[in-house]
Amino acid sequence: MRILFIHQNTPGQFRHLIGALCADPANSVWAIVGAEAAPRATALFPRLNLVSYTAPAGSGEAHPWLADVDAQLRRGQVVARALQQLKDQGLVFDVIVAHPGWGEALFVKDVFPATPLLAYFEFFYAANGVDVGFDPEFPTGPESAQRLRVRNMVHLSALNACDAGFTPTRWQHAQLPPEYRGRVAVVHEGIDTDAVRPDPAARFAWQGRVFEAGEPIVTYVARNLEPYRGIHRFLRALPALLDAEPQAQVLVAGGDEESYGMAAPHPDGWRAALAEELARAGTPLDPDRVHFVGKLPYAEYLKLLQVSAAHVYLTVPFVLSWSLLEAMAAGCVVVASATAPVTEVVIDGENGLLVDFFDADALVARVAQALRDPTRGQAPRAAARNTVVQRYDLRRRCLPAALKLIQALAQAPRA
Repeated sequence: MRILFIHQNTPGQFRHLIGALCADPANSVWAIVGAEAAPRATALFPRLNLVSYTAPAGSGEAHPWLADVDAQLRRGQVVARALQQLKDQGLVFDVIVAHPGWGEALFVKDVFPATPLLAYFEFFYAANGVDVGFDPEFPTGPESAQRLRVRNMVHLSALNACDAGFTPTRWQHAQLPPEYRGRVAVVHEGIDTDAVRPDPAARFAWQGRVFEAGEPIVTYVARNLEPYRGIHRFLRALPALLDAEPQAQVLVAGGDEESYGMAAPHPDGWRAALAEELARAGTPLDPDRVHFVGKLPYAEYLKLLQVSAAHVYLTVPFVLSWSLLEAMAAGCVVVASATAPVTEVVIDGENGLLVDFFDADALVARVAQALRDPTRGQAPRAAARNTVVQRYDLRRRCLPAALKLIQALAQAPRA
């Protein structure tokens, strides 16, 4: 097959798919990618044929709500020109796979109308019942629904244009407009459970200290430390937790940039803002017990999970983090918020422990429960890993399902 992927940060969510397709010499695999991501994509996949583009600058004169739309249109036009160049070279693709979130898929069908388009739908926004307005600490104004409707324009265009789509969880699928759900499959990107597994001899080194599996270690991981992933709830609960568990150590991994939601009220991010808040309240975080380790190389991140005695995952109803499933695959006792789509994966008392996102006392109690009775935690650890192996394993479940989608589109009759 000849397959084209479109993603400004290739490989993005398509990493395993691209790797599997490139591994078969019968396939010709192409990608249109933002120039900044091109070197990494080339290093990861030497057989991947790349066409890179530079994101065009916006005019700065439009309605402020249209800033994203303007950027999406400009990306869409640049990608359309790249597609036309490939078409002019005589290239014909069996399938095009695209993430529509940045506008790159807007004009695919105008250049290749007969080529099946498979779109990856990460999140369809809503004004009620999901992330926006969930936490009353961050209220939304009356124009929020209007702004979200504008943000969904690019996704609606892709839903209308694609021949098929896929999304990682049933909950994310349920957020799509009902009239489009029939053409979108639920296929997770997959977790490499051969690589992500428990290690009772694991050791994690940080600034001259070594943390070992079996010690009372609490872990928390997010791409960036921000309220969407409950960092404010977690850090505010730590003084009580550390008082209750005097031997506990806490490892917090993640950056200080913005990924989602509102900007922090501190130039150095939410971690700094919350540290100041706790200090003013007379409950500062003890640097000898709370360790902010930043963004880690993947191998070190896995070691952090493997030494964990209790892994905390908090989120508003939003995209499910790979880190939750990787923590479960690593055999962590997960203490997670009882929010969607977490509840699609974690069953309280069976493969993890659930708490109300807003209940700090419950969070402290359940983390303490995991720390105080590690033997009792063996069954949830095994059940957590088994959940990921059975439902989200990369090589035995998710990757074959995604490849099946591509092959079905490639073999489907064309008008």
